[in-house]
Parts: sequence; structure tokens; C-alpha cells
Amino acid sequence: MDDFILYCQLGWTHIMSPEALDHLLFLSALTALYVISDWKKVLFLITAFTIGHTATLFLSILDIVRFKDSIVEWLIPLTILMTAVANLIQPNVHALPQKLKYLLALLFGLIHGMGFANSIRMMMASSQNLFIPLFSFNIGIELAQMTVVLCILILGTLLIEKMGMPQKKWIYALSGLAAGMALIMFIQRFVF
Repeated sequence: MDDFILYCQLGWTHIMSPEALDHLLFLSALTALYVISDWKKVLFLITAFTIGHTATLFLSILDIVRFKDSIVEWLIPLTILMTAVANLIQPNVHALPQKLKYLLALLFGLIHGMGFANSIRMMMASSQNLFIPLFSFNIGIELAQMTVVLCILILGTLLIEKMGMPQKKWIYALSGLAAGMALIMFIQRFVF
């Protein structure tokens, strides 16, 4: 039980730390188009992202798939930038088919999972049982992600529905911030 709690806390901390700014920006861009009444769509979107990052997390930890850290760290801001720019170009929740959004979240999750794997791989001893640490680390990540997403949805809903901010302004503000910061990260981490 101690290992479960330890790795769950590590997963939570991995998302809620200043070093996870790129992940928080991605979640912001991913959910910028939605308000709290869209919770089912957001749940499926985050689930698709989770499936992607869980798959590569497990494959990477088991040493089946591995990429250079520098490439993964460069691709992560690219996923943020692509998601945020798509929001800026088409700030309409219905602009892209929802199934395509789920597919993109899944694919981008594959990339983010490699970043998680790079973090957890260093913490685990090669001889220990992998299931509990991986499972509990992922639970911690998911709890933190859902907390962040819920805060974004509540804030967006308050600004749009209670304070009268046009939804496009909210989308432009959140996506513009994510795009700008991701562009800086993308340039700083450029590997080619």
C-alpha cells in the first residue's frame, strides 16, 4: 500500500509541479473550447488522451518503445501549439468532428506518455514489480489532470455564462496564452 500511495503522489506531483507547465498548457488548449455542460465530451477527450499516454508509458517502461528525451521534449510543445492554433483558427466546438478530436487527443497522448515515462523510469528499480508503480503513478496523473480540467471548465463557464464574456474571447485568450508559451518552449527545445 505504501508503494501505491508513493507513486500516486509522484503522479499527482508530476502534473501539479512548475516543471509540468507544458502538460498544463496542453490540458488548457485541449479544453478551451468547452464549458462545464460539455463534460461528457471532455471526459471522452481526456480519456482518449489518457489511453494514449498510458500506452506509451507502459511500453516505454517495459523498454519496448523508447525515444530520445530531447525529441520527446521538443514534440510535447508541438502538440500544445497544434492544439492551440487549431482553436484559434476554428474557435467553434463543432468545427472539427468530435471523433477526430478524440483521435488527435489519443495521438498526442502517445507523445506525452513518453515524457511521463522518462520521469518515472528513473524512479523505478529494474528489479521491482512494475504493475503497482505504473498503475498508481497513472492514477495520480489522472487525478491531477481531472482537477486541472475541472478548474478550467469551471472558470470558463463562470466567465462565459455568469460574467457575459463571449466564448470566443475565452477561447482566444486561453489558446493564445497556450500557443505563445508553447512556441517559446518549442524554440528553446529545438533539436534539429
